[in-house]
Amino acid sequence: MSADSVGEPRAALELVDTAEVTTAVVTATGYPMAELRTLFDTAFSGLFPVLGQRGVHPAGPAFALYHRMPDDTVDIEVGVPIEVDLGEPAELEDGFTVEQSRIPAGRVAAISHLGGYDGLGRAWDEFMAAVERSGASPRLPFWEVYVTEPSPEADPATMRTDLFTFVE
Repeated sequence: MSADSVGEPRAALELVDTAEVTTAVVTATGYPMAELRTLFDTAFSGLFPVLGQRGVHPAGPAFALYHRMPDDTVDIEVGVPIEVDLGEPAELEDGFTVEQSRIPAGRVAAISHLGGYDGLGRAWDEFMAAVERSGASPRLPFWEVYVTEPSPEADPATMRTDLFTFVE
């Protein structure tokens, strides 16, 4: 994720160098993929009030960072970039914790997916294939940035999600 992730959509694969990004996240390990929507709802409904109480403002759109390839479960951080120190972790009522994290600096491949979330699986497959065709090797972690804020009124055809993976 970088400041240019909210610029124009990337219609084709781009390789870019990114700076470290400080984040405020809710982390889940071994979380069931089938319940991912619940995790997102829970994480964001707890995260934003904590940020507000601490006077910390998101420095960009929400994201999900994956620490391993998902199978039936996922190891994931759900959050937002921030520009100031979050302070001590904050326990949420549902057993999750809001804490400071980071996305490290490095060389990444990036592309934009235009369309609903139901197309993200296919978009990731195509993206990873394009990375390999470019001669780069994807490596963990990888993440998606939700440039278009999800809402019940959102038209899936106009939604944008930027996809990123570190590369060697």
